[in-house]
Amino acid sequence: MNFWEKVTGSDLTRDWKEFEARAEVLPDDHRAAWDQIVAHLLPHGDFTGRNLMPILDSALGLLEQTAADGQSVHEVLGDDIPGFCAALAGGEGVRTYRDRWREQLNRNVARKLNRLGG
Repeated sequence: MNFWEKVTGSDLTRDWKEFEARAEVLPDDHRAAWDQIVAHLLPHGDFTGRNLMPILDSALGLLEQTAADGQSVHEVLGDDIPGFCAALAGGEGVRTYRDRWREQLNRNVARKLNRLGG
């Protein structure tokens, strides 16, 4: 990846289009599971989402493999797709980008209030 791709995110756009093309050929239940996985993993991404690309690639590969083997999504992921995604992202209670931004905002406000008060 060159500097320009990293700045513009064109590599992410290209990767995302590849993911969507791969997901389009999945059976309906696997495609629905992919959509849920994406929805549950995106909050765990950083500002660009670059940190999630290997995780999403692996999750999609798992769905492709299970579809090829004739397994249902329920057999592989069970009923707890949010729990599966939390485990992929680092475990239950892992911080999301909202948590990081909230902590940063709280630190900045506290710093400004300390300057005003003291």
